Amino acid sequence: MEASYQHSLHQRVLRQRNRLAAAAAVLAVLVAIFGLLSVSRDREVVLQPILRSPMTISSSGVSRDYLEAVTRDTAVLVLDRSPQNLEYWMNAVLAITAPSAQGRVKADLLKIVDEQRGSSISQFFTIQSISLNPNDLTSEVTGDLHTIVGAKEVSKENRTFRFTWKYSGVSLQLIGFGMVTTEQQKDR
Repeated sequence: MEASYQHSLHQRVLRQRNRLAAAAAVLAVLVAIFGLLSVSRDREVVLQPILRSPMTISSSGVSRDYLEAVTRDTAVLVLDRSPQNLEYWMNAVLAITAPSAQGRVKADLLKIVDEQRGSSISQFFTIQSISLNPNDLTSEVTGDLHTIVGAKEVSKENRTFRFTWKYSGVSLQLIGFGMVTTEQQKDR
């Protein structure tokens, strides 16, 4: 009788073990499915509205509105500088630059800082138009570049500047910028 009792007890423990193993297998399959769905699904981040309407960014690509807003703000950051804000200016530009381009961009910025430090030359940029190419991750800003020495404006030149971007995950990072020459404008 004791053997039959032990046998029924073992059978009950085996059934519990088998049910637990089946539940664990089902849960493992569900975790794998949800993991695959979360990796393949586009991520979106809701941004504070800085344009006429709220915007989002997605891991599937850069929207035209977002590229325009970032280009506008970057153009103002990069092209407005004075001897009093050179350190902040350089650090702010480097903060939005992709790590792979920071060395090259920093070398270019240091040349400008060395030239402008201790001088009374300031510049600011008034934007007239922005052209965007979200597919190539480039943007161009056209406007007047004003140069001021002391308190007097010494030049006002219409210029176009091109910004090149890198998009990774949901992060848009600067990889290069510069003035577009007349030869480059003819090639477009």
